[in-house]
Amino acid sequence: MNTSDLDLFTRIADSESITASAKQLGITPAAASAALKRLEKQLDTQLFIRSTRQLRLTSEGEHFLLYCQQALASLEEGKASLHAIKGKISGELRLSVPSDLGRNIAIPWIDEMMEEHPEFSLKLSISDSLSNFYLDRVDVALRYGEPEDSSMIAFQIATMERLIIASPDYIVSYGKPEHPDDLRQHNCLMFRLGSRSFNTWELFRGEKRYKISVKGDRESDDAEIVRRWAVAGKGIGYKSVLDVNQDLKKGKLVRILQEYQSKPLSLYLICPSRQQLTPAVLLLRDFLRDKVAIELATA
Repeated sequence: MNTSDLDLFTRIADSESITASAKQLGITPAAASAALKRLEKQLDTQLFIRSTRQLRLTSEGEHFLLYCQQALASLEEGKASLHAIKGKISGELRLSVPSDLGRNIAIPWIDEMMEEHPEFSLKLSISDSLSNFYLDRVDVALRYGEPEDSSMIAFQIATMERLIIASPDYIVSYGKPEHPDDLRQHNCLMFRLGSRSFNTWELFRGEKRYKISVKGDRESDDAEIVRRWAVAGKGIGYKSVLDVNQDLKKGKLVRILQEYQSKPLSLYLICPSRQQLTPAVLLLRDFLRDKVAIELATA
């Protein structure tokens, strides 16, 4: 089966136009129509319902489209991997990373990667919100939590816990919560993403689940600010172990309610489409997996 025919099929499905898809690929509409008929003959299935005014997928076409997209993405990833293995890493990558992770942990990792590949250049954006890849001109983003848009390509980097943390000074001044319900009596530091405030903290102990609505006098849409407030003794925070691991090791923060666990939190490297699966992206994925694993091993 010709991969160019599969590529054409996905483009026609997106644009609902043979003529527009042919123009994208630099071929004639007649050649595109012939390629589509060839694919349908190979599959022994009609992929589109054609009329003078409309071109739309059949139910069989919708079913096949998903597998076709996955197959093409897999092939692109395979080609990119070959280039990465050969060490051919060059060009520019526009990367967005979360505030805490970006400012405090990822920068030396990125510096190390760029020193190993001097022909590679990077444009870095620090943001906790998931980028609009096209408006923000971002190629790939590192984010906590699985993306809601299933059309995006998401590589899992690691899975970790969230921790309830506070500074030693805060505990001396205000005491140490011994039960999740005690959090209601403390000044909790909250993170806001867009219009959503993360003021419900969830913990588990065995089969028992605790969902605590917390409150406090500080809230920020910058996750690093929340961590800084915690280090400064302004309240209790709820942070990923990766974001606070260095502070815990230095004694700037301590973990409280250690007998309770959070839901696993995953870190993903997200691309908007298979066109972004360059050798640099795949190298970054593998590099981050190694670095995060090393960091979590010391937690």
